[in-house]
Amino acid sequence: MNHNHPLPLSSSPPLPHRRKFLSEMGTGFASLALGAMLQKDGVGAESGWARPDGLAHFAPKAKSVIWLFMAGGVSQVETFDPKPELTKHGGKTIPNTPFASVLESPYIKNRIELVKGDANGKIYDKLYPLQVGYKKRGESGIEVSDWLPHLSACVDDMSIVRSMWTTASNHDAQLQFHTGRNRFDGFFPTIGAWVHYGLGSLNDSLPQFIVMGNKIGDCCGGKGTEGADYLGPEHDGVTLSVDPKNPLPFAIPAAGAGSVERLKAQQLLGRLNRLTADENPDDAALAARIKSYELAFRMQTAVPDVVNSAGETAATHQLYGTTGGPTQSFGQLCLTARRLVERGVRFVQIYHGGGGAGAWDAHSNLQTNHANNCRQIDQPIAGLLKDLKQRGLLDETLVVWGSEFGRTPGGQGSNGRGHHNFGFSVWMAGGGIKGGTVHGATDELGFHAVEDRHYVTDIHATVMKQLGLDPRRLAVPGRKRLEVDYGHPIEEIIA
Repeated sequence: MNHNHPLPLSSSPPLPHRRKFLSEMGTGFASLALGAMLQKDGVGAESGWARPDGLAHFAPKAKSVIWLFMAGGVSQVETFDPKPELTKHGGKTIPNTPFASVLESPYIKNRIELVKGDANGKIYDKLYPLQVGYKKRGESGIEVSDWLPHLSACVDDMSIVRSMWTTASNHDAQLQFHTGRNRFDGFFPTIGAWVHYGLGSLNDSLPQFIVMGNKIGDCCGGKGTEGADYLGPEHDGVTLSVDPKNPLPFAIPAAGAGSVERLKAQQLLGRLNRLTADENPDDAALAARIKSYELAFRMQTAVPDVVNSAGETAATHQLYGTTGGPTQSFGQLCLTARRLVERGVRFVQIYHGGGGAGAWDAHSNLQTNHANNCRQIDQPIAGLLKDLKQRGLLDETLVVWGSEFGRTPGGQGSNGRGHHNFGFSVWMAGGGIKGGTVHGATDELGFHAVEDRHYVTDIHATVMKQLGLDPRRLAVPGRKRLEVDYGHPIEEIIA
C-alpha cells in the first residue's frame, strides 16, 4: 500500500457516498462553525451568496461589540433618567398635574385608546413616586440612580441616550430591539447577525457572534433575538456556556476521545474532504463546509480555554464580583466577554434576566425587583468597563446597554409600573463614543422622548458605523429593506 496516498483509490467509495458522508458529518459541527471562516472566504454555505463588497466600508473606530440586554423592561426613571416630579406629584393622575399636556402628545395621539386599554400600560393611573434616590456622578455630573453605585463611578466613560422609543408595547419589543421590526412584520436579521455578515473573522478558532446568559423565552422572540433569518444560519449567534466542562453544545469530544484520537479523526476527515474537493473544485458550498469542519475542530480547544477564568488574578475576580454572592453569575459572563473580545470575537451578546417576559418586568414590587436586579449587574458591568479600560481595550470595544422599553410614570397595582415604549434609556461606552454625555431627553415625567428622539435602529446604525459598516451597502439580493431598517447613526455621541 502506498502510505503517502491519503486513501487508496481502489477502496474509495463512489463520490455520491462520500458527499453524503460529508453532509451528514456536517450537520452538527457545520452548524456551529458560525460563518467566521465562511465570511473570511466570502462563502455562504447555506444561503449560497456572500457580501459583495469586502469587509469594512470605512475606517472603523471599534473592533468588537459587547451587547448587554436587560430582559423585561428596565424603568428609565429609576436608573439613568431620574424624574423628581414623579415624587413631587406622586398619587395624582396626570390630568391633575401641570403636565396634563403629555396625554395630548402627537407621538401617541393616534394610539391613545389602544394604550389606555392596555393592562400593561395604564397611562392614566396615578403617578408612582421614585423608588430610589439619585445623585450627580463623576466630573460630568450626570444623574444616576443610587441602585447603581459601581456604574455611577463609570459615568464619565458612558454616553446615555435618554430619548429612545419603539412601537411594540409588549415583550415582542425584545425582538424589535434586536431586529428593528415589529413582531407582526415577521422575523428579520438581528444586529449581531448583520455585524457577523458584514465583517470577517479576527480569530479563526472562535465563533464571531456569541450569545450568553439566561436567554429570552420563545414567547418574546426566542431565537429571533439572535438569529440571522434571510442572511443564512451561518450568521446566527452561537450559544456559549461559561462552564469549561461543556461550553459549547455539540462541540465537545465524544467520551474517551483524547487529543490524539480527535486529531486522527480530523486528519481522516481532511483527506476525504480533499478528495472530494479535488473532484469538485468549483463547489463553493462544499468548500465552505470543509472550512466549517476545520473551525469546529479548533474550537474544541479554544472555547474551553476562553471560558476558563481560573487563571485570572484574585483582583480581577474581585473587580467583576465573581467571588460569590448576587454578582457571581453575571460577573462570570462579563469576565468571559472580556476574554472573548480580547481574543478577537466580534459580537458578544449577553442577556440578563431572560426566560418568559424577563426578570425586569416589574408590574409589582418594583422596588424589590429593580434593587435586586441592579445588585446583580451593577458591579459586573462596571468591572467590565474598568477592566477593558485598564487593558487598553475599551477604545476598540463598544459596550451597549439596553432593554426592550422602559416603564410607565404611572403606577400599576399598588407598587409596580407597566410597560412603556414611548421613552426610555440606552447607554454606550468605548469604541469611539463620547464619554460623560447625555443625549436626548424625555419630558418631566419620563413619559415621552421629546428631544432628539431615536428609534431602536439608530442604535444599530451607530454600532455599525463604529465598526466601519454602512448598513445601506450591506445589500442582499432579492431583499428590499425599509427606510426604518437602516436607522441613522447618533452623531452627537460619536467622538
